[in-house]
Amino acid sequence: MLAFAQTDIGMVRKTNEDSFIFSPPHLFVVADGMGGHVAGEIASNLGASTIQEYIKNCRELSDWEYNLKEAIIQANTIIYQMSQAKSECLGMGTTVTAVYADGSDIYWGHVGDSRLYLIRENKLLQITNDHSLVGELVQSGSITPEEALVHPHRNILTRAVGTSDAIAVDSGRFLQQPADRLLLCTDGLTNMVSEEDILSICLQYENPQKVVNKLVEQAGQAGGYDNITAIIVEYRD
Repeated sequence: MLAFAQTDIGMVRKTNEDSFIFSPPHLFVVADGMGGHVAGEIASNLGASTIQEYIKNCRELSDWEYNLKEAIIQANTIIYQMSQAKSECLGMGTTVTAVYADGSDIYWGHVGDSRLYLIRENKLLQITNDHSLVGELVQSGSITPEEALVHPHRNILTRAVGTSDAIAVDSGRFLQQPADRLLLCTDGLTNMVSEEDILSICLQYENPQKVVNKLVEQAGQAGGYDNITAIIVEYRD
């Protein structure tokens, strides 16, 4: 396995509200916080670190899909409780996309509009669904993915970690194959770089570190209106 991560503040924002956990060979997490002042940064950091701590102390080692879901649920509880206890944190929340690799088994858990992609056989496959207004419109066929990129309400989430006392977590499992690449990223990448260009970059560079660097660079060159975080995980024989 080869794995690399990079985060960047972008060209517009004054703070980086993205967080990530990079713990090869097993755990990878990206989180994109939201909220006033520094609350978004607090939410994403708290969400990511809570998941890492939960997974570290797991006693149920046979069901990592369940463990990831429970870790995200615990993160939701902790963030929500802090948002209720501190007025400056009221309404804060975060997206979470998490992967746990157990040998050839890849488990994932997800809330929000950060994404998990699988690059396999020269194709870019989006594993997660966006919990956003435009994401649901795309899934229903009401608008196209291209229209979603310029939709005036593209930043409205329909589900986030920490914004309510309960949360529904999407999850799943698949088997990795040799030469697979996983891409976990926040919408600071996907709002700036098309899926066609993401795939082109992933196929152009053999070194996954160069892939991460180029993806983040491309998002910045396209405007960098948001924080940008990307993790590439590559599986080899």
